Amino acid sequence: MRRFEKVFTQGTLDVMEIWIDTKTGVHYLWHKNANSGGLTPLLDEKGAVVVAKKSES
Repeated sequence: MRRFEKVFTQGTLDVMEIWIDTKTGVHYLWHKNANSGGLTPLLDEKGAVVVAKKSES
């Protein structure tokens, strides 16, 4: 299983993507523009880190 899974992408030159760490469930926002880029945890409206609910299997 891959550690990170891309679940959203927008744009071609000015790119924003959402990635999920499949081990921890934490969502990350990746933004790239030309030769620059940055990664940060995705936050909800209260400022808490967005974490995916783990499925019970």
